[in-house]
Amino acid sequence: MLTFLARRILGLILTLFAVSLVVFLVLEVLPGDVAEIMLGTEAREDTLAALRTQLGLDRPAHVRYFAWIGGLATGDLGVSHTYDVPVAGLMAERLAVTAPLALMAFALSTLIAVPLGMFAATRRGKLGDYGVMAFAQAGLAIPNFWFAILLILVFAVWLRWLPAGGFPGWDAGPVAALRALILPALALALTEAAILARVTRSAVLETMGEDYVRTARSKGLGWRPVMWRHVLRNALIPVTTIMGLQFAFLLAGAVIVENVFTLPGLGRLVLQAIFQRDVIVVKDAVLILAGMVVVVNFLVDMLYAAIDPRPKVEL
Repeated sequence: MLTFLARRILGLILTLFAVSLVVFLVLEVLPGDVAEIMLGTEAREDTLAALRTQLGLDRPAHVRYFAWIGGLATGDLGVSHTYDVPVAGLMAERLAVTAPLALMAFALSTLIAVPLGMFAATRRGKLGDYGVMAFAQAGLAIPNFWFAILLILVFAVWLRWLPAGGFPGWDAGPVAALRALILPALALALTEAAILARVTRSAVLETMGEDYVRTARSKGLGWRPVMWRHVLRNALIPVTTIMGLQFAFLLAGAVIVENVFTLPGLGRLVLQAIFQRDVIVVKDAVLILAGMVVVVNFLVDMLYAAIDPRPKVEL
């Protein structure tokens, strides 16, 4: 187990290093003047030169890279050109919205998909199975921003149960803040729940056909204990892998959903930084988002090992 953990940690570090290198190469090394991108082609040469000096663009690429990585390690992410504030504080404020939103969407997706997948598997070929598969097909076909608009129309405009957008801040109280995140989280969760429900159904059906399940039933064990003790735990092995991959899609989908609901999250910050040509914010935010995905997948590997404690054979 220690060898398995050490290899996963090493893989985590190498993946983060590769991602940081790609982000740096794309934004600072490939052909193109970062200062000109930020200020525009009409900027004066002396202004461009001053910005290049401020950003350290007059230094060699490898020096800039290691200075950036060193800053990230110490929490110094630089200063935003657009907002003129430290990027670390700016991103911390936005993560206070995006992280709870992604976690809520992740939890909702799991709570919706796993029971639906099990329900469909236990009623294979019946009306309940067809209903779940129809929901899954609709969820796959409809983009989450359309779900977001539909949810606003139903729950904010017609029923007036929840706010249509905006975020009051955590200072307004957890209840008000969480109410503002319910509809965005649901819009993100529905599409991912459709995928996860199909995977859960397939995994449960495959597990139900195993010999140990038939043996447990032949010994007189009830159907419910068999489903919860034997079928579900073994079916969760492939489901857990998909759940880890879905977290990346939740972060990517948050860029669009946060703009639909005008949430001041990290996804909206990235989009604004791209439009405002704030390369410093784009570089740091993309790496932070990628790092979150890598870390979540590392945690999924650990959860996978906990669900399936058999010794891992590394090729």
